[in-house]
Amino acid sequence: MTKPTVLRLVALAGLSAALAGCSMGSMFGGGPSTSANLQNATASPQAVAQAQTNALPAIATECPPIKVRVGGEAMFYYGGGRTGDAKALQYQGVIDEVTRNCVVSNGVITVNMGASGRVLLGPAGSQSSVNAPIRFAVERDGQAIFSEKYTIPVALTPPAQSAEFVKVVENVAIPYLGGESITIWVGFDTRG
Repeated sequence: MTKPTVLRLVALAGLSAALAGCSMGSMFGGGPSTSANLQNATASPQAVAQAQTNALPAIATECPPIKVRVGGEAMFYYGGGRTGDAKALQYQGVIDEVTRNCVVSNGVITVNMGASGRVLLGPAGSQSSVNAPIRFAVERDGQAIFSEKYTIPVALTPPAQSAEFVKVVENVAIPYLGGESITIWVGFDTRG
């Protein structure tokens, strides 16, 4: 065996010995006999080698981060071309929360991603519904591998001056080769 392999096995044996000294008690529903069985359990070198062979790269076992794109966290709509005039603001939208979850299998990260937010009427607003344009994108090593814009209808029922929205995008497949930098982006996309 090579020196790094021997060192790795020695470290694993030391870790096994340290863990064997820990008592799980009845935490997992077993009594003293379960604890005694755990204390005597050790992994064979073959089992350790098999586990290392089947291990996925570290990033593939985690979900890529989801972030709100700078400048995409809010949208504003002004009437009569009076952009920036607070009295002319008809409505604004904000993204409050973003989330994602992933399943990793056979070199593919399958992601469900979502965003929630609010639309609020401004001083000049009288809309009963607003379309919130939200874009979800996935970037791998600086290149977009998924980008989709969704128009979410938001009903504003008087006398309410605001309403919430939620958008979930499911089953986006991200091929993963190993070592890539992957980021999920969310934001308002008001471009035509």
